[in-house]
Amino acid sequence: MKYLCLIYDEEAKIAGMSKEEGDQFMGEYFAFTEDVRKSGHYVAGEALHPVSSATTVRIRQGKTTTTDGPFAETKEQLGGFYLIDAKDLNEAIQIASRIPSARLGSVEVRPVVDFSKQ
Repeated sequence: MKYLCLIYDEEAKIAGMSKEEGDQFMGEYFAFTEDVRKSGHYVAGEALHPVSSATTVRIRQGKTTTTDGPFAETKEQLGGFYLIDAKDLNEAIQIASRIPSARLGSVEVRPVVDFSKQ
């Protein structure tokens, strides 16, 4: 089954890291990505630009409007994701717990709907 691991961090905390801390943190991400690929659980993953680059789109009464920035102000911002393949939620949680941001922010694990099986 596929699970989406949504990675939330405080952008200010990440931006405030020293070069050495940032390099170490990213090194942990590169190592995790390599490990999850080798294990066969990796399907996809990407980092996102800062939330300040986001545009929120809404359609109301047939009219499209856009707003700069995220839909809602939050302490933690969506920074990236991994799409993984795991046998069940427990295995997905075990994998997600190794994502470096789980220590600083949070990782939301959600099952992906497979419409081909309905």
